[in-house]
Amino acid sequence: MRKKALLFIFLFLLLLNGCRNKEKPAFQYELNSVHSVAGRQGVCTENGYYWVSGSTTLTKYDSNWNLVAENTEPFEGYTLDVNHIGDIDVYNNELYLGVEYFMDGEGKNIQVAVYDGDTLQLKRVFPFRSDTGQLECSGIAVDPDSRTVYMTSWIDDESSNFLYMYDLDTGDYKGKQEMQPSPKWLQGIAYFEGNLYVTCDDGDADESAPDHMYRIDISDGKGILVLEKAFDDVILQGEIEGLTFDKDNRQFLLLYNRGARIVAGMPTGFYEGYTEEIHEVFVYDLIKAD
Repeated sequence: MRKKALLFIFLFLLLLNGCRNKEKPAFQYELNSVHSVAGRQGVCTENGYYWVSGSTTLTKYDSNWNLVAENTEPFEGYTLDVNHIGDIDVYNNELYLGVEYFMDGEGKNIQVAVYDGDTLQLKRVFPFRSDTGQLECSGIAVDPDSRTVYMTSWIDDESSNFLYMYDLDTGDYKGKQEMQPSPKWLQGIAYFEGNLYVTCDDGDADESAPDHMYRIDISDGKGILVLEKAFDDVILQGEIEGLTFDKDNRQFLLLYNRGARIVAGMPTGFYEGYTEEIHEVFVYDLIKAD
């Protein structure tokens, strides 16, 4: 009940804010195709390839979604104990990962890690600032225009009110941007054409209530959220995850999980008719909104 009440308040504030600013979704989303993948956390694309992150895996697919590379031991080379990968991004054939030790809804030992897009092996790690207030990393996005790496926090507390920013070139911490109103249960983040987009696990799979995506205009420094899309067109309501935009094909990609019951951010049992969790990438054609 607490989650439902918070969602109602959040959507009311979002609607009120949207009315004041006369903001509408940037795009309409027309479902094109759905692809099963081997990972439940994140997705990104560049130059005709797709990468998918599981909690402990990395996989690479070609333009036809054929598996071409896989790393089932991605945590080799770390000095801190880590066990979890969130949503991911790619820039110039380098994968950007938010890596951490995650257990029972809490994270520690957060790392901004860069992997080779071909070998899927660790190349370097950014120095993490532990005094920023960030307590978890659910997603990461590269903004090549401002040379910024953005990170989100999933934990349902004050830390999820902010986007945490690092310099793409130096790895230095650049500060944090508050979001208004504050979203909850952030799962993924992506940058596209001057805006950030975040996915939130703010629906209710037990009642077939969809999760949502929000757009953030970062040009004015206010971090105002606008409701972009409710995902009421997925196969079965479950857990929303990472997202990305295919610039070449003008498409939007969303990773969505179905079949498993999620408690404190971790799969716990299955819904009726399922014996395993199914991970799928939903591909949407982008249509510019009127």
